Amino acid sequence: MATSKFFLSSLLLLLFVHGVLPRAESKTYWGDVDALKQLKNGVQPNSVNPGSCLGSWDFTFDPCDSLFSERFTCGFRCDLTVSGLSRVTEVTLDSAAYTGSLSSISWNLPYLQTLDLSNNFFSGGIPGSLSNLTRLTRLGLSRNAFSGEVPASIGSLSTLEELYLDNNNLQGPIPPTFNGLGSLKRLEIQSNNISGELPELGSLKNLYFLDASNNVISGYLPTTLPPSLVQIFMRNNMIEGTIPPSLKYLNLLQVLDLSHNKLTGSVPYFLFNHPSLQQLTLAFNSFDSLQAPSNLGTQSELIAVDLSNNELQGWLPPFLPLMPKLSALSMENNKFSGMIPIQYALRAALPASGIAPFARLLLGGNYLFGPIPGPLLVLKPDTANVSLADNCLIRCPSLFFFCQGADQKSLMECKSFGSVIP
Repeated sequence: MATSKFFLSSLLLLLFVHGVLPRAESKTYWGDVDALKQLKNGVQPNSVNPGSCLGSWDFTFDPCDSLFSERFTCGFRCDLTVSGLSRVTEVTLDSAAYTGSLSSISWNLPYLQTLDLSNNFFSGGIPGSLSNLTRLTRLGLSRNAFSGEVPASIGSLSTLEELYLDNNNLQGPIPPTFNGLGSLKRLEIQSNNISGELPELGSLKNLYFLDASNNVISGYLPTTLPPSLVQIFMRNNMIEGTIPPSLKYLNLLQVLDLSHNKLTGSVPYFLFNHPSLQQLTLAFNSFDSLQAPSNLGTQSELIAVDLSNNELQGWLPPFLPLMPKLSALSMENNKFSGMIPIQYALRAALPASGIAPFARLLLGGNYLFGPIPGPLLVLKPDTANVSLADNCLIRCPSLFFFCQGADQKSLMECKSFGSVIP
């Protein structure tokens, strides 16, 4: 028995010497360890809570070998390479109110695919050295305090699929080098101080989501946009001019929000018979008319349309109630006049079979005159949100919920607008 134990011990020793059993050596590539150290050193020590991800990073231990232990509880991920070394492929910090600047970090993490530092208080400029992350597919810097211009070098990240720079203090224009982001699918730069014109992004053939809202972007809408776009949000900027005809070629577009800008002219017909558009928001601009589609909107996919707070005038367009899926229509605070077409009232109170009812019909703040359409008189408050307040209707007592709010305009104001009162 003693001979057997001696033989087994000798065999284990032999296997260890010849490397068959794992050796007690570093599993993480030394350059990746150094990059993680730089990241932690860039964070203000007084913002690192002991219970946070960075608070657990103890570099007296091997990071990848100790991941998910008490020494490195979270914040990154490693993958084993063919060389036998572990490489850092993801850095995702927790939302722990970290502060500090990352501008001096070299970001030499060639295997990194995801970098997400969102929901913290990092400040200073976005480091141009992020271009070293040549395998990066996701970059998340949202909801921090980054300032300065967006580095042009980010445009060299040809594998990047998701870019989140929203809710910071970034300024200056969007670099034209962004046209080099050929793999980009999602771009969020909203809620900054981005200025200048939106560059031509037609080369981003995979981009399906664009949000550049709440900035100070000026100039005109680009004449070419990626045909892959599904959702566009550019509300609350300083964009002027008209809606370019190129938008009708975005056959996958489902959501278009250009509200709170300086757009003028007519709302083009192709938005009302678009093959996929479901939500159209053009409120708070200076549009003065609507172009009727040739099919009168009967093939429209629109569910919600907001044209409120523009300069739209004339009679209410007859094609809008013909859109079979439209359930929310806001056209308040314009200059519409004439009588309310019976089709609008029927869609709210007595819609035809297979037609979506108007769950929202906001026509207040115009110069509509005449009697209240009969079907609305039987409408109950819990069935639809309808408003006819602040118009020129003959009788609209507050007894009816859709007349509540602002009173009807005075006869003098209604007549001064034009010959609208018989």
